[in-house]
Amino acid sequence: MKLGYETVIGMEVHVEAQTASKMFCDCSAGHFRVKANQHICPVCTAQPGSLPVINERAMELTVMIGMALNCEIQSKNIFARKNYVYPDLPKGYQISQYEEPLCTNGIVRIRMNGEEKKVGIVRVHLEEDTGKLVHQQGASLVDFNRAGVPLMEIVSDSSLRSAEEAYAYLLKIRQIVRYLGASSGDMEKGAMRCEANISVRLEGSSEFGTKVEVKNLNSFRSVRNAIAYESLRQTQILEASGTVSQITAGWDENAGITREQRSKETSEDYRYFPEPDLLRVELDAEWIDRLRRCMPELPDDKIRRFVVQYGLSQEEIEVLVEDRYVADYFEEVLRYEDAEPKPVSNWISGEVFRRLNEDGLDIQAIKVTPHMLAELIALVSGGTINQNVAKEVFAAMWEKGVFPREVVRERGLEQVSDSGELERVVAGVIAENPDVVEKIKAGNHKVINALMGQVMKATRGKAAPPMVTELLKKQLGM
Repeated sequence: MKLGYETVIGMEVHVEAQTASKMFCDCSAGHFRVKANQHICPVCTAQPGSLPVINERAMELTVMIGMALNCEIQSKNIFARKNYVYPDLPKGYQISQYEEPLCTNGIVRIRMNGEEKKVGIVRVHLEEDTGKLVHQQGASLVDFNRAGVPLMEIVSDSSLRSAEEAYAYLLKIRQIVRYLGASSGDMEKGAMRCEANISVRLEGSSEFGTKVEVKNLNSFRSVRNAIAYESLRQTQILEASGTVSQITAGWDENAGITREQRSKETSEDYRYFPEPDLLRVELDAEWIDRLRRCMPELPDDKIRRFVVQYGLSQEEIEVLVEDRYVADYFEEVLRYEDAEPKPVSNWISGEVFRRLNEDGLDIQAIKVTPHMLAELIALVSGGTINQNVAKEVFAAMWEKGVFPREVVRERGLEQVSDSGELERVVAGVIAENPDVVEKIKAGNHKVINALMGQVMKATRGKAAPPMVTELLKKQLGM
């Protein structure tokens, strides 16, 4: 029997810490859509005589990420010089952590096809970001706005086995950093980038194959496609009795292939040694405990609580909990009007998400407050308006930020539930549609929906659907 091949993946995820200033100076950390070389100073451009000072907030956020990933927090750690020469690295080296990082030996859980999988976290360390090269008109320009921005690197073990697992892992990391407010996690803006170390081996083998590092994957789509392509490429080489070379590759999104950039560096190539301009960092137990007390409820904990507290399905809960602010909004709606979890969940995952996607907003920016949505749901459950009218009312709420009762009153949208008035409307519709009535009498009961639609049209959508159905059946002798 011919053995198949297994893909082995390790991920290095770089996350920009959401701090006001850079890692070792007081320049603004903002660099997205900022004019080139505006947020720079002698420290982040490595002018002679300038000295770095550690950003404490970046240290705090990195430790909190480590806590969220179930890491051991190292009370003693050290910054090192990682030596390599590129135009976007003004010092000719990067200040990073090597032998003694802030966080080690963690675990993160992802769900694949309804089952949980544990992925090991080798380390989370803190470093400074590089500048950005801009290639135009045959020349390369460098923008140092990003140089020195705090960068957290999250290194996984090699337990990922497919492009889909790597994709789910990356989504989980983004969810966690957003829950903590540690980063926007926006890959399109460069706030999160990743590199994948990919190798293949015969199924059942305990030895690792030769790995290829695919660098600077800047979208979730790129991560999934690059890993799938590289896994297939290496498998085809081995099946043809070839040898996979250990290289660093880049992902060509347009061509859909990886391209060799250079031979892979090793840690020896970087010639790490302790950064002489920074003292060894020692975190006391009180400082660490204070951060632990500041931790918000994390996604996995929130999911477990929602299952017990609200009785929704796992799928419904995962949709609500994906974004911390959506989960908060959901729970805030439940504070008003005796709102029930199921209809609130349906409205958020339905109309609210639809409008968020259409308008490119996040839930913190909308005009519909939790109290407004709760009142709208109460108007439906109480019979004042039906579901179709509620969507019309919601549209007005979305645009103007007004309470639904005000919209219903101004537009005269209260549901028609007066039996006498509805009886007259139903009788009129039956009289105007003799062909439909004949089909119903002949046994085709499905076409009663056509009469239902006519009644709703005549009442401008304000008739109570259960009452209309009952009256139609009564007058048709069904």
